[in-house]
This record gives sequence, C-alpha cells and structure tokens, in this order.
Amino acid sequence: MNKITVKDGTEIYYKDWGTGQPLVFHHGWPLSSDDWDAQMIFFLNQGFRVIAFDRRGHGRSSQTAIGHDMDTYASDVAELAKALDLKNAVHIGHSTGGGEVIRYVAKYGQGRVAKAVLVSAVTPIMVKNDNNPDGVPMSVFDEIRVNTATNRQQFFQDFTIPFYGYNREGAKKSQGIMDNWWRQGMMGAIKAHYDCIKAFSETDFTEDLKSVDVPVLVMHGEDDQIVPIATTGVKAAQLLKNGKLISYPGFPHGMPTTEAATINADLLAFIKA
Repeated sequence: MNKITVKDGTEIYYKDWGTGQPLVFHHGWPLSSDDWDAQMIFFLNQGFRVIAFDRRGHGRSSQTAIGHDMDTYASDVAELAKALDLKNAVHIGHSTGGGEVIRYVAKYGQGRVAKAVLVSAVTPIMVKNDNNPDGVPMSVFDEIRVNTATNRQQFFQDFTIPFYGYNREGAKKSQGIMDNWWRQGMMGAIKAHYDCIKAFSETDFTEDLKSVDVPVLVMHGEDDQIVPIATTGVKAAQLLKNGKLISYPGFPHGMPTTEAATINADLLAFIKA
C-alpha cells in the first residue's frame, strides 16, 4: 500500500493514479478516500493525475490518538504534497475535507496550488457562537459526540439517511451507498472520529478564506441537512477574494456520490477554465 510517514510517525495512506495535472481529493467525516470513487475514475479517464488519501485516524491510515485538529490535518497534507512533488494542483474537499483544503491552501499552498474547490464544506464555521449567531447549536454536535462514543455502529447507519437525503419524498434509497458509507466509517478509529467533531464544527476558517488568492469554487446543495448552506457555502463564497458559488436545488450533503454526473461536469468546467 502507498503510505508516507509524517513527522510525528503517523502513516498516511494514499492513492495516486495517472499523469497530468494533479487533483487532490480530501474526504469528509468519518469516511476515507474511497468516498471519492465516482470522481477518481471520472477524472482519471479525463487525463488527470488523481490523488486521494485517508486522513489520520480514518480508513487505512494510522489510528493515532493525537493530531485530530485542522492544523495537523493541513500539515499532513503539506507533507504528502511535498513527498509527491505536487505542483499546479487542484485541491478538492468535501465537508470536513473542505475545511482541510482551505487551511492547507492558506498555510502551505504558495507555489503548489492552482485552484481549490469546497464541496458541501464546513467553512467558514459551523457552530453557533457570538460571532456566528446563525450557526448550528453546540447541542447538535454534543449529540453527535455521544452517539459516536457510545453507539457508533448504529449511529453511522442512521446518519446515512439525512446525509444522502434519503428521508426526502421521492428519494431513491441505495442500500449499497449506505453500506459503503458505514463500511468506510467503521474502518476508522473511534478516537479520531470523536476528536474530529470538534475540528469540523468549531474551527473558524474565516481568515483562511480571506487570505487565499487562487480561484476557489464553492459547491453546495440547497437541501444539505448536515452542513446548512446559508451558514456555510453562502458565507464562504462572500469571504473569498476569487470565489464562485454554485448552489444546487434539492441536492443533499452527499451529492458527490448521489449526483456525481452533475458535480463532475461542473468540477471539470472549473478546472479547465
């Protein structure tokens, strides 16, 4: 298996296929690089070099007890980008991965990053506080913490329903997609998943968004039940110097999987523009 060892000894698993301009895919909580299957195969066939990795504690990477915060995640990405000598790369992040992307680009992307994409991303900040009165109440994340710590097996099955919008009228439920989400989640470490809840909900990416100069595409489903568009995607696009928002009526949080054809086409147009 392809792995690099980062400075604290953690092994990061990655896939690296093809040649051409590198596209780097950053997955969401509590998943793995496998969540990008529909994009990896599509963009490989379009002539790109496609790279996806398992965040520390997730998938096939080390189940370390430490480092489950955005600064360490971004540092891990920087070490991977250096090891693979990635230049002119496009970094594409879903959900938690979107926060990871913008923190990496802001801190380490100079000279290596051409563009970035935030898909259903947690930026600029999710939790409700004095500076973010429209945010999601802390009680919601506390409930996710309790369920992750004490009932992860069942909670991860239940979580797929709103994640993919399968609770909406007319939705066509796919057991295979739900099972694959659960499989990826259960591959990861409970400690990493628990700690990551704070990282994705409480990290403030406002200054990261403001500081990034490269073109950034923000893609968000208008029926995202996990990361509400009004407090994330809309605000993130407004903070960017060179940002563009595409919002999708009726699309769920997991739209890269359920709406892959639409998402892939819009991604390709942005990358080639």
